[in-house]
Amino acid sequence: MSTATLNPPPTRPVIDRSPAPHQAPPPAKHMDFNRITDEQFAAAADHMKLDKDVQMLLRTPYRELIVQIPVRMDDGRLEMFHGYRVQHNAVRGPYKGGLRFHPDVDLNEVRSLAALMTWKTALADIPFGGAKGGVTCDPTIMSRAELQSLTREFTRKIDMALGIYRDIAAPDVNTNAQVMAWIMDEYGKKHGYTPAIVTGKPVNLGGSLGRDQATGRGTMIITREACKAFGIDLARATVAIQGFGNVGSWSAKLIHELGAKIVAVSDVRGAILCEKGLDIPRVIEHVKATGSVVDFPGAQALSNEELLTSKVDVLVPAALGGAIHRDNAEAVEARIIIEAGNSPVTPRADEILRRRGIRIVPDILVNAGGVTVSYFEWVQNLQQIRWSLQSVNEELEKRMLAAWNAVYRVHADDRLPLRVAAYVVALGRVAEATRQRY
Repeated sequence: MSTATLNPPPTRPVIDRSPAPHQAPPPAKHMDFNRITDEQFAAAADHMKLDKDVQMLLRTPYRELIVQIPVRMDDGRLEMFHGYRVQHNAVRGPYKGGLRFHPDVDLNEVRSLAALMTWKTALADIPFGGAKGGVTCDPTIMSRAELQSLTREFTRKIDMALGIYRDIAAPDVNTNAQVMAWIMDEYGKKHGYTPAIVTGKPVNLGGSLGRDQATGRGTMIITREACKAFGIDLARATVAIQGFGNVGSWSAKLIHELGAKIVAVSDVRGAILCEKGLDIPRVIEHVKATGSVVDFPGAQALSNEELLTSKVDVLVPAALGGAIHRDNAEAVEARIIIEAGNSPVTPRADEILRRRGIRIVPDILVNAGGVTVSYFEWVQNLQQIRWSLQSVNEELEKRMLAAWNAVYRVHADDRLPLRVAAYVVALGRVAEATRQRY
């Protein structure tokens, strides 16, 4: 299956693009994310001496859908896009996972991300399994009408695999609450009003309060606990955040409120540095006004690569995968890396960083806040009630602390890297459910 989109890019300007497009540059071409996920799985499975039959069941996705999505473009051309939905594992609950629109989406990436969702939901101890979806497209050169047609046709093509107790979608890279509303509406045409079919919806349509900030809030909680555990005074710490989309901007805002000095942030257009510390609320306003962190008054311009190698206490890669790899890992100077994005550190880079004494807090722990509040939204939809923002944040705090404590306990007791410890906790829970079912 070709990973390239079939449509030549239109030349017209962007219309109503996603409100959070400020991602760092895409991962290197041909990076095998499925191999990366599999290596991480193997390290934990070997440590646990996990039965080979159970390993086979846990490694193998239940279902992989590849669909073709014809879309009539605004200028009358018919274009064909590739869409994917991978359902990895549902022994602990219905499949759950985001949907991304990006030119680099392919089956290999979606398969990897679906597996990550299985381990993430298990680590957060919420009753979901893992899934992921994506469409190979460039939403930044598509109009609102084209994106809506794409979303609705994709929903129709995978309808048979969806369901409130089967598979629930959510936003991911370049998708948002509006895309979720279109999915909910399209699904409802056949099945009736079904708000629980997606999470991350507009609050007015059954979305949860606090969902927009959930991944960033979870990142802040784990950053706070990791710094406390490893002797970093966060109130005096310097922090660099790569990526200033939903996750990066909320992480920056909430970590800034703890007193940390955010000295550098970036998006797809570049990075900014202020050694005295950036005024994050003003940076957020600047992004709203200009569409980028670039040219923020009083800040020095630098590249995304320079941000990753800045001398800081805490580095938060909050964009796409593969940002830290074998070619730049030796230059990273942070004391601790908080993986807010999915797979931002490759296995080879992980080995280099650990050899150099740099601690890495893994993605399946750090960014579990999003799926946790998605679970809260799903519960609210099924029960037809609404929680207060305070209740959402309090419950998120409890879940994230429980996950951190479980991982840190294995890390300390078994003297394992935090990533391996996180996988040991997650695999243990999924393996136990698998044994009980089979």
